[in-house]
Amino acid sequence: MPEREVPAGTGDDVDAVTRAVLTASRLLVAVSVRSLEAVGDRVTLPQFRMLVVLSTRGDTKLVALAELLHVAPSTAMRMVDRLIAAGLAVRHTNPANRRETMLRLTDEGRRTVEDVTARRRAEIAAIVERLAPEERVALVEALTAFNEAGGEPPAPDAPQGPQLPDDPRLRPLGPPVEDGSAPRE
Repeated sequence: MPEREVPAGTGDDVDAVTRAVLTASRLLVAVSVRSLEAVGDRVTLPQFRMLVVLSTRGDTKLVALAELLHVAPSTAMRMVDRLIAAGLAVRHTNPANRRETMLRLTDEGRRTVEDVTARRRAEIAAIVERLAPEERVALVEALTAFNEAGGEPPAPDAPQGPQLPDDPRLRPLGPPVEDGSAPRE
């Protein structure tokens, strides 16, 4: 792997780190958009983010969902209406407080999150494979700190078992382990 030059003084330079994160975010947005191609016109990137929040948080009130997504409740309501129309989410009454309406993913919504996430995971894994082992360790440490500083909960581990077997980009990180099986993430 070729050595990358790090400009002098950039390790603690907030502007240099910000530029690097912005560049990485462009790459990650491109990966995210490509991963949504499988669901076509059914889900936009902001709507997918809402599906992910519902997937990770479970049943959620609209106001809480809007706060988590940093959007106005009216915007969240329009997004929810589109997801319900697409069969990806449903409204239901909160059994603990019958005056409250909760939102939940449907089975189709959960499958959509799993499929798009698997595609995204595969493409990111293909990029990560090009890094040297010590760069991978440094990246995990840096991104973990960045995510914690931003209050983003960790992504779930890769599901066990086969995932999108027809997708050639799905391949394990690193060399096979001694028993011939693929290493876990």
